[in-house]
Amino acid sequence: MSNYTEEQTTKIVAAYVAAPTRVTVEHLAAEYEKSLKSIIGKLSREGVYQRQSYKTKTGETPVTKEELVNEIAAGLELDPERLLGLEKSPKQVLKTILDQLEK
Repeated sequence: MSNYTEEQTTKIVAAYVAAPTRVTVEHLAAEYEKSLKSIIGKLSREGVYQRQSYKTKTGETPVTKEELVNEIAAGLELDPERLLGLEKSPKQVLKTILDQLEK
């Protein structure tokens, strides 16, 4: 037995495809009196759910210190091994160095 009728499934999928956001999922959950997990699960099974990508507090895509060190090494045309230990620096310092190299 399914928790959703074919008609509900069609409406849920159509609403989400038109606006694939968390707000849409919350609205659908309230409208159909289902949990967020239930709606997300249904959208996933229908193959339309798009997981929201994680952003930092500043709205940026997260970058690891190791990635920053590798970019710095590339900017200096060095092997990243020569900058061993630099990844222990504060992330903001690494970003500052990288910004200066890109100028």
